[in-house]
Amino acid sequence: MMEKVNQEKIVGIIGGMGPEATVDLMSRVIRLTPALDDADHIRCIVDNNPKVPSRIKALIEGIGESPVTELQDMAGRLEAWGADFLAMPCNTSHYYFQDIQDAVSIPMLNLIEITVQEVLKQQPGIATVGILGSTALLLTGLYHQAFSASGVTVIYPETVCQDRLMAVIKDIKKGAVDQAAPVFEAAVYSLKTQGAQAVVVACTELSLIPCTWLPPMPLPLPQYDSSDILARSIIRICKGRN
Repeated sequence: MMEKVNQEKIVGIIGGMGPEATVDLMSRVIRLTPALDDADHIRCIVDNNPKVPSRIKALIEGIGESPVTELQDMAGRLEAWGADFLAMPCNTSHYYFQDIQDAVSIPMLNLIEITVQEVLKQQPGIATVGILGSTALLLTGLYHQAFSASGVTVIYPETVCQDRLMAVIKDIKKGAVDQAAPVFEAAVYSLKTQGAQAVVVACTELSLIPCTWLPPMPLPLPQYDSSDILARSIIRICKGRN
């Protein structure tokens, strides 16, 4: 067997949840990678699979097929295709993280953990963090569990704001992004009035809203975008900077 000429690691991306959020992650990796030529960029093997069973139906409605088998199959294929490690640009699907990790022999980045680590690194001593994500993510308690280990309280937008945010997430999956910014901003202010000291954008669909990435950020709280954090972590690992 021939040895790899390029010893940089190859990332396998478990995508399609949603498809545009997966493309957005790849765009971030390209944009953030210091490159002078094509060869300086990161090699990505991507399964942009929008046929993964609905996490909303499985976790919120309780009537949908579990996505575990499909996610495990994707992970196994990416490993077989040559990926050195895995990344999945979907916060809610990390409810199935251990099931996916157990199905492969290569490591998988945990988006929840690296996002929490980044918040604690940037704001040591923070007491309360607001989460902007799907209602399914809220129900899983993933961020609550991860932050509570460091004594940090997690809060979500008030019910009306959360319901509107969930509707926006569904709209974005349909391609309707332009009208989402006011709902996003209202949710941020809801978190601020409840005492949040920072906001985590914990849905890769919400990362597509222009107000989350166009400077200057018109938000009253520090913002940590899980998609951006994942992209930077991929680059660090592939470039051997971890």
